[in-house]
Amino acid sequence: MNTAARAGGGLRGRDLVLVLIICLAWSGNFLTSAYALREIPPLLFTAVRLSILAIALFAFVKRPPEGQWPRLVAVALCNGVAHFGLSFWALRLAGDLASPAIVMQSYVPMAALLAWWWLGERFGWRTGVAIAISFAGVLVLGFDPIVLDSPMSLVLMLISAAFLAIGTVLMRRLSGVDMISQQGWTAILSIVPLLALSAVFEPGGLQALRDATWIGWGGAVYSAVFASMLGHGLYYVLVQRHPVAQVTPWLLLAPMGAVVLGMLYWGDHPGPRLWIGGAMVLGGVLIIAMRALQKLRALPVAEDI
Repeated sequence: MNTAARAGGGLRGRDLVLVLIICLAWSGNFLTSAYALREIPPLLFTAVRLSILAIALFAFVKRPPEGQWPRLVAVALCNGVAHFGLSFWALRLAGDLASPAIVMQSYVPMAALLAWWWLGERFGWRTGVAIAISFAGVLVLGFDPIVLDSPMSLVLMLISAAFLAIGTVLMRRLSGVDMISQQGWTAILSIVPLLALSAVFEPGGLQALRDATWIGWGGAVYSAVFASMLGHGLYYVLVQRHPVAQVTPWLLLAPMGAVVLGMLYWGDHPGPRLWIGGAMVLGGVLIIAMRALQKLRALPVAEDI
């Protein structure tokens, strides 16, 4: 069945259960990682996470087609080194779970702008307004007292989201590399740069790793197994059955789940600016996703041969 035809089906039954499992895994990653980062420095934590993932996926990784290496390396550096490294650094600095989880979603409007700039993809005025709402929401959220206590966390998460947006756009031009190989190569290619950066910026990191308890190591295992292997693995299953634009709106449950977990287990007390800014960011992302889905449904449906 072609993409336009699939767009009318929607997620239901078993697929809804799968998307809920993904969101639970991803929202739980914020909480478990936040606890682990109390013991292990963020860049080293990222290297440990990706080392576990590389070991688990090594047997399934396939060599990319000729000519795809430069783009694959660029994706790995953007997503594996810059995005993951900076996002965990931001999470360690943050005084809450809500603001990092929400601000990370700003990669969606960033990716839309980059696709317009680099790939010539066009979007309508409604998507443009949604992009503006999302970025305005980040500004509103940034004035919440708990965010102002650690403004560098917000800055690092925005930079992390920008690298994820770049990596997302680069992935659109990757060919002949399946999701498992993409995850595996991202992990393999990122380990050495992360260890080198950790050695420079995190003196004493290896001693901290040796002193880490089950909380630190458990957070790294959870992040690799549940957030990466389970979460991204099930996401790959869903996008094989449905258009990405149809799955994306449901994934907003992940940052919402992180907000709830932060309030229940991390002691978060979101203020009005965080609620309003968060609603603007996630609302803008939702509009962008729904507009993409509407555009997909408007495509002519052709019969499969």
